[in-house]
Amino acid sequence: MKLNNVFKQLLCLAILGVGSFALAQTTGGGKNWTAIIMFFVFVFATIAITFWASNKTKSASDFYTAGGGISGFQNGLAIAGDYLSSASFLGISALVFASGYDGLIYSFGFFIGWPVILFLMAERFRNLGRFTFADVTAFRLNQTPIRILAVFSTMAIVLLYLIAQMVGAGKLIELLFGLNYNIAVFIVGILMMIYVLLGGMLATTWVQMIKAVLILIGATFMSIVVLYWVGFNLETLFVEATDVHNAGTALMKPGLAYSNPIDTISLGIGLMFGTAGLPHILMRFFTVKDAKEARKSALYATGFIGYFYLLMFIIGFGAILYVTGKPEYTNADGLIVGGANMVAIHLSHAVGGNVLLGFMSAVTFATLVAVVAGLTLSGASAISHDFYANVIKKGKPVMKTELMISRITTASLGIIAILLGLLFEHQNVAFLVGLAFSIAASANFPLLFLSMYWKRLTTKGAVIGGAAGLISAVLMILFGPEVWVKVLGHDSPLFPYNNPALFSIPIAFIVTFVVSSMDNSQQAEEERSKFISQYVRSQVGGEGISEAIQQYRQVNHPEFFTEAQNKSS
Repeated sequence: MKLNNVFKQLLCLAILGVGSFALAQTTGGGKNWTAIIMFFVFVFATIAITFWASNKTKSASDFYTAGGGISGFQNGLAIAGDYLSSASFLGISALVFASGYDGLIYSFGFFIGWPVILFLMAERFRNLGRFTFADVTAFRLNQTPIRILAVFSTMAIVLLYLIAQMVGAGKLIELLFGLNYNIAVFIVGILMMIYVLLGGMLATTWVQMIKAVLILIGATFMSIVVLYWVGFNLETLFVEATDVHNAGTALMKPGLAYSNPIDTISLGIGLMFGTAGLPHILMRFFTVKDAKEARKSALYATGFIGYFYLLMFIIGFGAILYVTGKPEYTNADGLIVGGANMVAIHLSHAVGGNVLLGFMSAVTFATLVAVVAGLTLSGASAISHDFYANVIKKGKPVMKTELMISRITTASLGIIAILLGLLFEHQNVAFLVGLAFSIAASANFPLLFLSMYWKRLTTKGAVIGGAAGLISAVLMILFGPEVWVKVLGHDSPLFPYNNPALFSIPIAFIVTFVVSSMDNSQQAEEERSKFISQYVRSQVGGEGISEAIQQYRQVNHPEFFTEAQNKSS
């Protein structure tokens, strides 16, 4: 029997074991069996997709990018599914529930980054890369240091993002099954590893597409019911919500959650530019066949994501109105059962009973696991493709070894994600994702943008500047109030602001600019001379690249064209 078949059978036993254990823990009265049964139907449906995809995943291209066979519409839907994570549905609704107007900062910040991707990056990115964003930044630079830096930045982003998803999923299963939170996080980690180890990008894409459709349907239905109950009058919704909220009319004004303008601006900048630096989102542009489909992907994703975030404001205020103070959703201390991150789940029960609760719980869980799978896949590709294939093997890897390393990394990340999910149990998931965005905005976005648009960028400038952005962002997060004080227990923070983007992004750009400008080495001049060919390729792709470069030089840089003719003669 082939080893692959034995591996699948072992995973089947693992799935059955996890499912049986979860069911055993839920026996007894008071459990919502409608929701539990629907939950298991969704889980096993997604696992069936994964097994189907495993039979089609034969090569590194299949594993990383689904063989490039996804259409623009499908990929746009999958991007929306990947992007609309627990931070979007659970985290933002919880922020609106707690702080009203200020919750919009996350909605707008998450959304505004998409026009940047649509107009500045999608086509060029697809034309220049193959599997990871480091393919683009290293296109004309020294592969080894650029890819090593990409591994560190990707792992920092992936780990922070994973924490948010694991916390959200763990709390959801804890609420639905009555399981201990630690057990819930363990179950999530096991299922995530199954998705990625077997199905790769193809399985992840289809799970993300399906759950994107379902979560949009569910959120739309919840919003319509909430609006129906207030006569489709938003003013009535806001007035009644302020009447029952502790903050009163302050709920409709800025400053309830973010009174410090520097923190607020820094958060918005980090969310906007971080979107254009997220490795698991950028990977999705390699799943389509060409730049035209990549542009379509970004366009469709922008529409789906913008629509969803409009709904989150209605759902957040609806939760204020129909969850606050209700005995079935609060404990003896008046706190929300399962924590504030669960208010959207409670609202689904309030507007649709056990059936909608089961539906939204299952879809939210599928959302969480699919996002975790996408994150893990990007982390695994950083190790296997960027480090092993291009640093160690200098672009000539053994495919089977590369896939094996990717799967080992996946399993390792699953274990790390479980441990981090336990450590950060009480953190707001949207805030955690905001920190991941800050690192992406500081370490990845400056290098991606400058590599595509600035001729004078050099390897030395990119590495030192990117490292400066990464290290400064990580240190500011570590020494900031949320980690240094709330997680590590110190009396006061060493860095006074919650979000580092306002400081770390300029550090990355300035250091990159200064170091590159001062680099006059022979290698630097050779890298600058390659900018024209990179620029033309970013516009037209790989086909007809030689002719296009020659035409571009003749029209825009005739001195190069004349010099080349003299040398050939």
